[in-house]
Amino acid sequence: MRQRLFIPGPVEVSQEVLLSLAKPLMGHRTKDFEEILIECWNMLKQVFKTKNDTLIITGSGTSAMDAAIASCISEGEEVICITGGKFGERLAEIARSYKARVKEVEVTWGETVSIEKVEEAVANSSAKAITLTHNETSTGVLHDAEKIGKIAKEYGLLFIVDGVSSVGGNEFKTDEWSIDIAITGSQKCLATPPGLAFLSVSNKAWEVIEDNDTRNYYLNLKFYRKSLKKNTTPFTPAVSLIYALHQALKEVFKEGLENRIKRHSILAKATREAVKAMNLELLPKEEVASNTVTAIKIPPKLSDDDIRGVMRREHGILLAGGQAQLKGKIFRIGHMGNVSYAELLGMLSALELTLKKAKHDFKLGGGIEAAESIIGKI
Repeated sequence: MRQRLFIPGPVEVSQEVLLSLAKPLMGHRTKDFEEILIECWNMLKQVFKTKNDTLIITGSGTSAMDAAIASCISEGEEVICITGGKFGERLAEIARSYKARVKEVEVTWGETVSIEKVEEAVANSSAKAITLTHNETSTGVLHDAEKIGKIAKEYGLLFIVDGVSSVGGNEFKTDEWSIDIAITGSQKCLATPPGLAFLSVSNKAWEVIEDNDTRNYYLNLKFYRKSLKKNTTPFTPAVSLIYALHQALKEVFKEGLENRIKRHSILAKATREAVKAMNLELLPKEEVASNTVTAIKIPPKLSDDDIRGVMRREHGILLAGGQAQLKGKIFRIGHMGNVSYAELLGMLSALELTLKKAKHDFKLGGGIEAAESIIGKI
């Protein structure tokens, strides 16, 4: 049985993207490859909604998070890190690994950050930067990057935003929201195989980076800037993955970026309505829920295996579990990338059968009906 991915990355990719991986390799310093890189950089600018430089790193999304912190923050400097989930906490962990003084704005997992708490933390600090995970993959919460960007701008701080599970699926406006370094990865909303990370870097951030004595080598963004001016990369890139990225980005713009974001929004709304109709409880409040991943509480009488295990074994569908303190307490449905409405309905149908087998109390077919009521309004 072929396994279908409904996890928040990696995601299913198109046949055209898969085929692009089989193309013959070319020299990474050739004119032909340079043209592909330039097109990718330009399309990434449109995805990020920025006029800033865009960079491609061969590595996971975490490599770009590491690069941003290492290139901007010196030992002993203060950073305000908004947590509230596994990946918000990861930014704080990276900052600590470079001997920064981390001031956390703690957020209960499943809730959104208090803007008042952020402003209070900034006003009573000597911080150089604020970090935020825009779309917290571990909880399905979307934070208000726009309001936090205004605070960062008002106080003259760098604003570093992890948009790994957000860019291309949620509204994300790098320049308008005063984001100095925006980060995303290949394996989520852009529907490219894992292994590439992307950043947009503002002029303000470049000034800081050029003046910073980073301890990193491979992820030193100064090297990437120097190579960018020559239309190349500082180190050998994953050539085949960049072929795949090139094809995937063309598919994004064939659909239309705004259409893609709208589709993600409809998928998310349909999923939430279906889940409620199945007598399941969402982890976050709907007004702060993500477009790209839905986090759902496991009913008290059921186990993780009753849901995710059966979905995998009997229906060939992979869902994500909870992480850290939420392990065994929630499951997560990823509906990002190229997921179609028909594919979503198929997954929800399998979830209904799984819950029925577990003797969960709900009306069979109610979830599908609720989802169709949302999709049918298109």
